[in-house]
Formats: sequence, structure tokens, C-alpha cells
Amino acid sequence: MSARAVMVAWGMVLGLVLLSPGVAEAGRGRTQYSGVVNLNEASEKELDQLPGVGLKAAESILAHRQKRPFQRIEELVKVKGFGKKKVEKLKPYLTLTGPTTLKAEKPDNASDKPKKKRKSRH
Repeated sequence: MSARAVMVAWGMVLGLVLLSPGVAEAGRGRTQYSGVVNLNEASEKELDQLPGVGLKAAESILAHRQKRPFQRIEELVKVKGFGKKKVEKLKPYLTLTGPTTLKAEKPDNASDKPKKKRKSRH
């Protein structure tokens, strides 16, 4: 087999892998968030619902808040584990006034349903 034939074969395999339904549909299973979390009033459980925030990070927010309430959302970078990028990603879900209204909705998982087999085009 010539080097050119090998390259063509690998190109076809790579194309099939990248265009397979499993990879293309992988992004559909993401959790959708709506609403906001009040940084100065939210409970540990409410803070834990934020995307990318776990219990340990929620505890760190509570500890910081007990020392000094947040005056600006950007002050979250002072809490260990929160950098500028993470705070920017969380900004749409954060507030300093009003109630906490964050809801995390997981879309219907298509992988739970049996997949239909495609007919070969030969």
C-alpha cells in the first residue's frame, strides 16, 4: 500500500470519527441555567448550584461573606478558587440584591432513548 493510500485511509477514518453522531450530539446534554444567586444571602446549597461551583467553593464564599459582605460581584476573585475567568463565566448568574432564583434544568437526555440504526448507503 502506498503512502498516499495510507494517508487517504487515515483521513477517511478521522472524518468518520469526527462526524459521528455521538460526538456531534455530545453538547446537547448540557445543563441549562436560569435566574440568579444573591452572593450576600444565598445558602451553601444555593451557591453549590452555580455552574462550576462545588461545596468547598460555596463554603469559601460563605466564609468570605461572614468577614465582609460583597459590595461588587467582581470581589469574588478575592475568594480562593475564583479567578477572573471563572467570575466572568458566573457573572450572568450572580447578583447582590433581590432573591436567589437560580434554576438548573437538565435537558431530556437523548442517550436514554434507544438510537435508531442508520441504513447503509451502499
